[in-house]
Amino acid sequence: MNNDLIVFGAGGRVGRAAVAEAVARGHRVTAVVRDPATYQDLGGEHVTVVRGDVTDPRSVAALAPGHRAAVNASARLDIGSEEYFTAAANALVAGLAEAGVRRLLVLGIATTLETAPGVRIMDGTDFPEQWRAFAQGHVAEFELLSAAGPELDWLMVVPPLDLNADAAPTGGYRTAVGTVLDGPGRISHADLAIALLDEIDTPRHSRVQLAVTAGAAGV
Repeated sequence: MNNDLIVFGAGGRVGRAAVAEAVARGHRVTAVVRDPATYQDLGGEHVTVVRGDVTDPRSVAALAPGHRAAVNASARLDIGSEEYFTAAANALVAGLAEAGVRRLLVLGIATTLETAPGVRIMDGTDFPEQWRAFAQGHVAEFELLSAAGPELDWLMVVPPLDLNADAAPTGGYRTAVGTVLDGPGRISHADLAIALLDEIDTPRHSRVQLAVTAGAAGV
């Protein structure tokens, strides 16, 4: 493939925003979805829509060669969170290594961020148990990525609790490593996509959780 960016879960809201931002910057994108017939509107001059499975290392390895970076914006609600995100992490680590792709960005969830040293949002005694179970999938994913070798330059980008499809884009964002950011805790899909593409075009963070929220230009 001649494309330079591969996006898994490209049919979702964040995936679509990432594809749009990438194309606006001049990237050629491979958009990976489970059923290309359902996402024909994604295709275009700079976007190739393909069938793939981010939980299958053979699928990742077959699709990823030739790309400069990969994004995993996928999620499944019909499969247990820990089962899905650990399968995806394992497949990406193995498949991208075989394909020779070094840079990987994955989406995290705000409930895994710390509010104080060693204390995460999800650790609160009044935190809903069903949300804790979903958050645990991202915790397990982070642990697997952390155990990957230095050849994988990965980053978990974590939006605030209010990842809002209706929020007005600002064109900017604020960041923090591993901790909740002060402020309203909201970001638009378009601004989150800007943060993702900034970390692809000019990588500044690696092997951490990078919290991202709306605000002044990224730091």
